[in-house]
Amino acid sequence: MNPPNTNLRAFNLAVSTLLSNPANFLPHLTVPTFTHLPEQIGPAISEALATPTSTTSTTSTLEKSPQIRALVLDKDNTLCPARTTTFPPEIVAKLTALRTSSTSPFNLTASPNSVLIVSNRAGSHPRYDDEVHHLETQLGDLKIPVYRLPPGTAKKPFCGAQVLAWFQERGVVARADEIAVVGDRLGTDVLMAREMGAWSIWCRDGIDPSGKRGDANVLERMEMWVERYLRVNRGLKSPVPKGFAQ
Repeated sequence: MNPPNTNLRAFNLAVSTLLSNPANFLPHLTVPTFTHLPEQIGPAISEALATPTSTTSTTSTLEKSPQIRALVLDKDNTLCPARTTTFPPEIVAKLTALRTSSTSPFNLTASPNSVLIVSNRAGSHPRYDDEVHHLETQLGDLKIPVYRLPPGTAKKPFCGAQVLAWFQERGVVARADEIAVVGDRLGTDVLMAREMGAWSIWCRDGIDPSGKRGDANVLERMEMWVERYLRVNRGLKSPVPKGFAQ
């Protein structure tokens, strides 16, 4: 029996979130592209939540910074141009820095299983196995795997429990709030983080360092408009993950 259409379910989840609690549609931290991802993510999230919005003085100051021990990375328009397995040189350099810096929580030697690519394309179905092989071959020295979605499991934003279990089985994290989900989509990456109780980081400009994001489709453009409206016009901020003990 085939699972329900994930894209339709994701769209329905996005709509219901916007109607019931729109702040949950917002990321905890926004960066232009993946290359701008800070090495120490917890303090950056604390600073972002403590910064007043342009319309209100409301902040969400944390009593302690999140302890981020694992990264979930989107592929399309976050690490590679959409529907490709081509890593721009600056993305490879950033991944290499995260895996080799002696101060990085995601250092390859200290925490070999702390970075995982979770895509709604590569790893989501056997027909994309060639993409998975190509990605993992390129990242072989950094030992960054692509998550293989178990048969019958829905794609992002609904596979958070399975991804959390992957990290827990390898002793990387104890709880979901030790994970940061990084991606270019609010309706999949940010909502996945929210559903699983993790922190979300939105790559606002996708893979485009110019910031134009000229290849964005209708849904992606709608997400960018909604994010700006909620953040600027309504002064909303993303609440801390469920289960995060301050």
